[in-house]
Parts: sequence; C-alpha cells; structure tokens
Amino acid sequence: MSAAEGPLVVGVDTSTQSTKALVVDAATGQVVASGQAPHTVSSGAGRESDPRQWWDALCEALHQCGDAAHEAAAVSIGGQQHGLVTLDGRGEPVRPALLWNDVRSAPQARRLVEELGGPKAWAERTGSVPGPSFTVTKWAWLAENEPEAVRATRAVRLPHDYLTERLTGQGTTDRGDVSGTGWWASGTESYDEETLAHVGLDPALLPRVVRPGEVAGTVRDSHDLPFSKGTLVAPGTGDNAAAALGLGLRPGTPVLSLGTSGTVYAVSKRRPADPTGTVAGFADAHGDWLPLACTLNCTLAVDRVATLLGLDREAVEPTTAVTLLPYLDGERTPNLPGASGLLHGLRHDTTGGQLLQAAYDGAVHSLLGALDLVLDEDADRSVPLLLIGGGARGAAWQQTVRRLSGRPVKVPEAKELVALGAAAQAAGLLTGEDPASVARRWNTTAGPVLEAVERDEATLARIAGVLSDAAPLLERSTDS
Repeated sequence: MSAAEGPLVVGVDTSTQSTKALVVDAATGQVVASGQAPHTVSSGAGRESDPRQWWDALCEALHQCGDAAHEAAAVSIGGQQHGLVTLDGRGEPVRPALLWNDVRSAPQARRLVEELGGPKAWAERTGSVPGPSFTVTKWAWLAENEPEAVRATRAVRLPHDYLTERLTGQGTTDRGDVSGTGWWASGTESYDEETLAHVGLDPALLPRVVRPGEVAGTVRDSHDLPFSKGTLVAPGTGDNAAAALGLGLRPGTPVLSLGTSGTVYAVSKRRPADPTGTVAGFADAHGDWLPLACTLNCTLAVDRVATLLGLDREAVEPTTAVTLLPYLDGERTPNLPGASGLLHGLRHDTTGGQLLQAAYDGAVHSLLGALDLVLDEDADRSVPLLLIGGGARGAAWQQTVRRLSGRPVKVPEAKELVALGAAAQAAGLLTGEDPASVARRWNTTAGPVLEAVERDEATLARIAGVLSDAAPLLERSTDS
C-alpha cells in the first residue's frame, strides 16, 4: 500500500499526441505515480486518430502507474476538445475521429453560420461562433462527404466522453467539453434542438450531460485496467477546463497555454457571447464560464521552423525587421483556415536566429491579440499572466510572452495541469469540495514570477501591419 495521507485519485490527460495518467494523493496533491503512452495523428489534408489508440494508451499509462492505480478511489478524464467520435451499435468507432485541428470543415462552418442567423445569433445561442474546429462543423462535413459513415453512426461522442464511457458503460459528457461542440446552448445549458435538426443529428445519439460534482458512474469490471470494480468516475471535461481546475483559477486571472495549440483564457462569472468569433464562450467544469481564444499553431509550428533552420529551439536572436506568421496548419485566431506560413522582410543580413525569433513573435502575437477580449472589462491588468503548457519552461517562449505582453509572467512549477485538474475533480467527488478549491489547497500555482518589462509595441504593430496587408493572400487556400 502507498504511504499517502489521503485517498488516491487518478487524473488523465488524453491529448492530441499522448495520454498521461497521474495517481495523486487527494489530501496533499502529491503525485505518487505516473504513466504516459503516445498516439498517432494522420498527416495530409485531415487530422485524424483512431479512438481505440486512446484506450490502449490509457491502459498502458495506467499499468505504468503500478499498484497505486489499483488503490485509487476515483478517476476523471480530461481530453482534447472538439473531436468528433462516431460509434456503431457495438460501441466501436465507425471511422477515425476528426480532431480539433482538422480544418477541412471550413466551408461547412461558413455555411452553418450563415444558415442559422449569422454570427450574432450563434454567439447569443451557443456562446460561440463556430469555426472549423467545432464538432458541429465536423459532423456537417462528415454528412456531406461520408454519408455512409453517418448512416452507420449510433452514438456521437467527444474524446473524453469515449474514454469515460469505456470505463462506466454509460454515455456521458460535461458542460465544459460539450460547450465546444456548437450544438449545446449556453443560455439554457441544454442541447440546441434547432441546430441539431439543421445538421440532421438525432439528439438520442448524444451523451447525457453530467452536472459538476455529480458521479458519472463507476468502473465496470469488463476491462483490463488496474482499477478496483466500483471505483468512482467523475464527469471529466475538456483539456482547457481541466487545466483551469488544475490551477484553481479564480475569475479574472489570465492563462496563456503553450502546447500543440495555444490558448488564452480566464474564468468569468459572466456568460460570454463574442459575435466576432475570436473568443469561444465555453463553460468551465464547475459552474462558471471560460471565455477562450485558441490558435492552431504554437509549439509544434515554432519547433518545425527551428528544424527547418537546423537550430535548437532556444537559438533565437533579436529582430526588428523580419516577420514570420507560422500558420503551418491554417489558423483559427485569426480565422484563416486555408492559410499557410508567411515570411516578410527577409534581407541578406537576416540570420536564422532572427527568423526563429520571428516565429515565436508571430505565434505569441495571435494569442495576446485575443487576451483583452477574453478578460472581463473590470479585470485587474496587473495580475500576473499564468504561463502553462509544454512551452512554458522554454526561455525563448517566456521572454517572448513577457516582452510582447508587458505583464508580469508566472510559471507554475506544477506539471501536467490537465491531468492534475482531472485528479482534483476526482478528489472533489470524495471530499465534497469544489475541484478548484482542491487545487488551491494543493498550491498548484506556486512558481517564479518574471517581472514585467516594457511592452514591445513596435513589434506588435509590425506584425499587425503585415497581417492586415497580407490578408487577401492568407485567405487564399494553398491546397490543390
């Protein structure tokens, strides 16, 4: 048996690239065991994964945790948002899941916005103006391009729903993740019948929305996971809402997450509804709201530029003349799904290090441009920006965010915040606490604060100017 002070819980992060599992002491937040296993994602026009890989990766990650996982009293799954999982009558995938960064549904997104009242109506009804990342647009794409797959579908799930259902045998989701589908009305907190009818999706195919603090089910015994039968299963949630729980976020504290995607968000008491579509009006996982802006190109795009240049990712040099917009996968913020990367200002004396710094600048510019829209008008702008995600410990990322934001930047020492947030949710089932309060008790935001420096207005203006001037080119798809 473990030497934990309290009961053990398991938090899972099933992300784009891998599944990670943490066994956590619910009393102290100490991670007593961990495991990780990779997924594969298709390349080319789409971004797809076989959901069965996620289950296999979960099994492997939990087995790496050893006996500690068997001792756990509760488990929760945090997962990548927006992915469309279609299941047949036996619960098997009809086809690979369409992931959040698959932007083939851009035409369907534009059409749906127009057909159902325009951006303002969408924002008022669902909290968001759907772009090609949203699940509803992926379902419309599937109906148009693979009608046989739609006819074979007997259940529609999100990635975290799929894993939770395999644990419990029951189809459930939560308000945080379902708010990113485009078919959940944030005003009524229920599935939107008009939207579902318009896209031909029977609401009977959708999971039950479990409320915060409610038990989604218990672990059934028909599996090969190291859980005891009857282990409690929490609702789970989307990755950003899980990370917000993991940080114990209070309203008004801004977060910038640097991962495969980049995100900026903050908890709010006010239901968001941005008709420009820049801010997605997501719900959070404990009853409030999580206005969020997301970019498709973040750490992977910058790392790709470093690889092309033959440089280490930290080998940056100051630049004042070259601009690089690293939109290698199209882009969501700004809404340019057909765009590719763009380089401007190249000279004979431009160095590889300057090009690499320009890639960092271009990626961070997109995120900071949305930060003021994410925060409530009365938010304190002097509060440190919490920097999390895989890139948060990189010196080049830290200094770029610091220089372009002009804000103090805090880098929490806690790692795997999505999995920690899921663990806090699982712990809340056992203790009756709000999961964010659990995370605050665990002191997950402890870490160094980098003092504010003068904001680099010249670089921000230069990037904004290039982006504006190049808009017609960026709006033109490069796909043949």
